Amino acid sequence: MKRYKNLYCILLLIAGLTAISAAAQTTSPFTAAPDTGLISDSLIVAPIPRQAPDSLAHYLETAARNNPGVRAYFLAYKASLEKMPQAGAYPDPELEIGFFLQPMEILDGRQIADFTLMQMFPWFGTRKAARTEAGHMANMAFEQFRETRDNLYLQVYTQWFLLCSLQQQLNNSRENRDYLKQLETLALRKFSASPAGNTGSGGRTQATPVTSPVTTGTSSMGASGNMGSMNSMGSSMGGSATQSSTSGSSMSSMGSGAGMQSMSGSSGMSDVLRIQLEIAELENSIESILSRINAETVAFNALLNRPSGSKVHLPDSITPIPFSLDVALTAEQISLNNPMLAMIDEEGAAYRAKAEMDKKMSYPMLGIGIQYSVIGKRMDMGHAGLPVTEMNGMDMIMPMVSISLPLYRSKYKAQQRESSIRWQASRQQYADTQNALQTELYRTRHSLDDASRKITLYEKQSQLAQTTYHLLVQEFVSGKSDLTDVIQVQRQLLDYRLKKAEAVAEYNTMVASIQKLVSFNASHDNVLRMIK
Repeated sequence: MKRYKNLYCILLLIAGLTAISAAAQTTSPFTAAPDTGLISDSLIVAPIPRQAPDSLAHYLETAARNNPGVRAYFLAYKASLEKMPQAGAYPDPELEIGFFLQPMEILDGRQIADFTLMQMFPWFGTRKAARTEAGHMANMAFEQFRETRDNLYLQVYTQWFLLCSLQQQLNNSRENRDYLKQLETLALRKFSASPAGNTGSGGRTQATPVTSPVTTGTSSMGASGNMGSMNSMGSSMGGSATQSSTSGSSMSSMGSGAGMQSMSGSSGMSDVLRIQLEIAELENSIESILSRINAETVAFNALLNRPSGSKVHLPDSITPIPFSLDVALTAEQISLNNPMLAMIDEEGAAYRAKAEMDKKMSYPMLGIGIQYSVIGKRMDMGHAGLPVTEMNGMDMIMPMVSISLPLYRSKYKAQQRESSIRWQASRQQYADTQNALQTELYRTRHSLDDASRKITLYEKQSQLAQTTYHLLVQEFVSGKSDLTDVIQVQRQLLDYRLKKAEAVAEYNTMVASIQKLVSFNASHDNVLRMIK
């Protein structure tokens, strides 16, 4: 009974050591070590307010939840959290069991079996350094996830502003088409009101084939009357001999008047046809814009991981985002919040923690164990002349202590040098990335200012072209201007409006680019942390 009792105690000790080791390995992967600053997974359930289904904020939230690229990096971050319990775990205990095929005869019995249990412990601080390194590596994964998220947000912003610009261009083209149709109506009325349009004769004798918007019959009639008076004077002076000449001259004058009337009627109809050509060209442009809107809508839905046919609600017009840029303050915020800089900083911290861990691993490892030997009684001790003692058949328990001997120091020193060099490399990469971000900030500011100037310019030009267009239409109706001038100004008006819409989209995109440099963490992190 005593033997079984001792064996039972040994098994309880083995189970206890195994439970302690398992408890050390099941540390929650979502709780950071106090000195790592690891972002806790509990933040992922932060509540956010609901957005309107047709707002840009709603589309950003949808993209954050559904985009497979963002979700992939988020899952990679959660996977890196699982490295923490692995890094901070104790080595598995070792259990050795040995049986003798034939009991070994010893002085006070027969040795039947040996049970050896050993647990090794790394040097003090090694597990803490390993957890710190794993925590910084998890932070790196989170910063990479933030960078991917920010790139997605910028793509959504850019695609949204492009769609708004195309919608604005579509509205402008339709408005200009309406202007042309009104102009066509005026030209038709002008052509119908002319004598050439009514009877096929008459017209202004002084008008060119293009500029014949207003015609009267009095000029032609006046010219014919003058020629008739002159012929009458010639007839009275020249008698019958000159009557035939006067008759021929009168016929020539009538033929000339009919030719001018025909030119005036042709000119009025050509104006109508030219306006119809412009309308046909605008119709084609409208169809092209609609086709591009459909294509860009598919790209927008792809960012949101929605069906390609999903409807996107767009505003009727695009306006510049109110924005004021303080370069010095923005540069400081970039240094503090940019995910690329934060990722490189976490990488450097991970290398420093690894260097500390390599240093600790170069120290000896300590082991504590116990050996239990099963001893049977020896029955022939009296016959062999050996004294029978109380130790005959008693099991033996032997505590054990072990220590590793890291004699080969070159590999440990090389590991420490490697970590130190990699940390220095990360510092250089941090400086290089910071310089690149500063350069990008100033280039973006230039593009922002340039887009702002373009908006002001095109707005002013649009207003002037609008005023000029209305004046030219009135002059065209009254016959004081040419249709070519009206069409040219109408084209300029449309061009200025289209360019203004593009400039506003570029301006808003530059605003979003600057926000991306700082990181979209002010209002969007809570949205992304709800991904599960």
